[in-house]
Amino acid sequence: MLVIYLLVATLVGVILAPFVLVTVPTGHVGVLWKRFGGGTVLDPRYLKNEGMRITLPWNIVFLYDLRLQSVTETYNAISKDGINMSATINIRFRLKRDSVPQLHQLIGPNYVKDLIAPEIGNRMREVIAEYTAEDVYSTKRAEIQDKIRQRAESMLGEKMVQGGESEEEEGNAPYRIPLYAMLNLINTLILGIELPTAVVNAINRKIEQYYIAEEYRFRVAREIRESERKKIEAEGISEFQRIVSEGISDSYLTWRGIEATLELAQSKNTKIVVVGTGRDGLPIILGNANRSPSPQSTSPAGNEEIAPEGKKAATSEQTPANTLSKLPEKTLSTQTLEEHPNN
Repeated sequence: MLVIYLLVATLVGVILAPFVLVTVPTGHVGVLWKRFGGGTVLDPRYLKNEGMRITLPWNIVFLYDLRLQSVTETYNAISKDGINMSATINIRFRLKRDSVPQLHQLIGPNYVKDLIAPEIGNRMREVIAEYTAEDVYSTKRAEIQDKIRQRAESMLGEKMVQGGESEEEEGNAPYRIPLYAMLNLINTLILGIELPTAVVNAINRKIEQYYIAEEYRFRVAREIRESERKKIEAEGISEFQRIVSEGISDSYLTWRGIEATLELAQSKNTKIVVVGTGRDGLPIILGNANRSPSPQSTSPAGNEEIAPEGKKAATSEQTPANTLSKLPEKTLSTQTLEEHPNN
């Protein structure tokens, strides 16, 4: 008989187990609904926490996720300039544990579809109606999504819901609670904006022309800076020339000319040095390394001919060949150089 009783108890337990044992997953909480005890238990102390929980088979436990939730919705809106657009918004929020019983009683498990999505969509339409299509599409997206979140939070704090109208049970006393006390809105992110193709192309062309104008403005500024640089450079060169010209005198130039004459005289190139015929008394050097000396010349190539001061020495290159024989007395010979060594 004992074995039979145990078998019957085991069979009844197996049949009733799904109705008695409730498993609350990680990050969830269970709201107890009593069939014969006044319905939803609003006291947060009776919430079912994570793990295996036992309840009466005629009661029901509703599970709610307390972790961060993310919902993506697409809404239609009209901009300030009358452009119809479609916006995709991601909504991130969390439920507040102590207000889950009121949320279950007033709104139910479909709170995302019944409460959050419509309210966020309404706030989004209000905000986008204050901006033009270009602002929404290009420059003001971050500002718009911040305004949507702020207005949604303000709406959740202003709107009050009333429940517990039945006073039969102590736990179901009348109450008024703001929507903000039920959930914590983390953020609203604009994932995408869809505009008519013609409007998008017009906005892109306008932005392109804007950057082209900015490029030309930069070029003008660069040329202005370049002209300033050249002006400063020219002033520096002018100042340098003024300083150098003040330090150069005639005696300094004469001395440098004598040094240059000595260096040229020491070179192996064919040359003729005429002394005392320069404008400033400097020697004059004449040379022709590519032509051999004339056979009528009285001095070998490469030798220096020195004429008396105030007179120029005639060379074979400067005197025609047919007149050399007629002017023997004007040609200086080696003997003349020896007789006048001081000249």
